[in-house]
Amino acid sequence: MNLHAQTTRTAAEAALIDSFAARISDLPGDAETTVHRDDALELLKAGLPTRRVEAWHYTDLRRLLSTVPAYRFESSAAQVAPLIDRAELLPVLNGAANTQRGGISGVAVSRLADRLIEGDLTSKLGVADPYDTVAAINAAFVSDGYCLEIEDGAQIDRPVEFQNVHAGGQVHSRFAVKAGAGSKATIVERQTGSEEALVSSVSHLDVAEGAEVLWIVLQEQPDTVSHLAQFTATLGKDAKLTLFIMNAGGKLVRQEVRVTADGEGSSFRLRGVNLLAGETHCDVTMVLDHLAPDTFSTETIRNIVTGKAEGVFQGQIRVARDAQKTDAKMACNTLLLSDEGSFSAKPELEIFADDVACGHGATVTEIEADHLFYLMARGIDEKTARGLLVKAFLAEVIEELEDEAVIEALEKKLDAWFVEHG
Repeated sequence: MNLHAQTTRTAAEAALIDSFAARISDLPGDAETTVHRDDALELLKAGLPTRRVEAWHYTDLRRLLSTVPAYRFESSAAQVAPLIDRAELLPVLNGAANTQRGGISGVAVSRLADRLIEGDLTSKLGVADPYDTVAAINAAFVSDGYCLEIEDGAQIDRPVEFQNVHAGGQVHSRFAVKAGAGSKATIVERQTGSEEALVSSVSHLDVAEGAEVLWIVLQEQPDTVSHLAQFTATLGKDAKLTLFIMNAGGKLVRQEVRVTADGEGSSFRLRGVNLLAGETHCDVTMVLDHLAPDTFSTETIRNIVTGKAEGVFQGQIRVARDAQKTDAKMACNTLLLSDEGSFSAKPELEIFADDVACGHGATVTEIEADHLFYLMARGIDEKTARGLLVKAFLAEVIEELEDEAVIEALEKKLDAWFVEHG
């Protein structure tokens, strides 16, 4: 049961409303877009969700989002080095897409701001669920981003890297990708910046029949940033999607994943690595709908918790009555490296078909004393031995990506995080 009553607004809620009033005249879009923005604001005026809302039970946004910084129009941000050297960069700097961009063979690229003005994406800003707060914040404030349309049969040999980079304040961006039938592509989504900020980012992917997409989300926000993100995808017949998420920063992080396996024979793989340190609160919430028969999914989340960090994984798999012969498995495994840290896991299955193979599991543990003793007995100091065990725990998930350039790049990010927090 969802109960959501309040009498006074918090400082963050008031700041969001004030920001909208100050910013609305500068935001792109046609008249209908403005209507959707106003509707999204009305949802926000009702108040941010608390733990009384089931989907936000482990992330009391009204309490955790204590402040919302003002826009900083005088700030400047520069694009960062690509995750993979040969990637084609599409940067969004302080909420504005770069108008100077190269061409990508087989891909039509357009600015989201232009598409909003033309009215092409207006319907995408509609928010029906009153507790879909991430989408509501983004719909109200989104200023720019990119739209990609990959041609049927196109085999994109270079990764395409979206960069959402800020220099503080507020940044609200959106990315929309359509992968044509039989196409193949790798998309990288980078979320990073500097200074205190509120960042919202919404990405949507349509994978047509027989298409194959690898989508990597790398979130490296400073520990002064509230990062609210949502990834949604729809899979056509025999479509394949692999989504890899690495969270390695941020003060308050909510990463939502919503995938619909709409086509017969489609498959979805989610692999996640959450590196939680300091006093960060990181919530990965997934809802996966199997709507067609003979669909496949597997989700593996690995978490490292140090300091006073708090982590959450909520994973819900829903199998419709017509989705016979669905094969779905989900696992969440956590290493606690601190007595002060915590991690909450909530896996769920909702099955209406009778011919399925579904399962889920979750573990929370410390480093095995026997494994640590084995390494130290061979002359390895304790800190190094712990690092080797933790990296082995995470590398298993990264290596499943099977792309050497991607694996090497992510392992470098892993090493850099351990240098700082290990």
